Amino acid sequence: MASSSRGQGKYDVFLSFRGEDTRKNFTDHLYAALHQKGIFTFRDDEELERGTEISSELLKAIEESRFSIVILSENHTSSPWCLDELAKIVECMEVKKQKVFPVFYGVDPSEVRNQTGKFEKAFRQHEEEIDEERIERWRSALGQLGKAAGYHLQDRHESQLIKQIVEEISKQ
Repeated sequence: MASSSRGQGKYDVFLSFRGEDTRKNFTDHLYAALHQKGIFTFRDDEELERGTEISSELLKAIEESRFSIVILSENHTSSPWCLDELAKIVECMEVKKQKVFPVFYGVDPSEVRNQTGKFEKAFRQHEEEIDEERIERWRSALGQLGKAAGYHLQDRHESQLIKQIVEEISKQ
């Protein structure tokens, strides 16, 4: 069900998430609510092998979206794929003025902003395998999203948060 108000861009929303954390719960419910409202949403349903590079189709889907919703969860930074996706989303936010909605799912925005806790641990592991320039892009992107006014699940039901996100995107 495609939205008639898409204007420029192939998708209304690009949905970014760490599959093992949220695919079968929050992300699935959010995707269904967006779809039900007629918001054309890209969600990558592929289970990816460790070490696989982000595909050009995925990067194009990010570029062709009007909005991105980034669900930042506990294991988000353990995936180079998720971090590459995140860096591309932030690039589109800066260059194309794409609107980005961060969702802090079980993580504190300060952990994201400062890369502490599990985020810090994941970066230490990446430093052994990945070049410094790429890691700096990831850190910068996370820092920017950690400062952004986003949605925080804290002290409310998932359904309330999903309703709020869908209403905000529908307005825009």
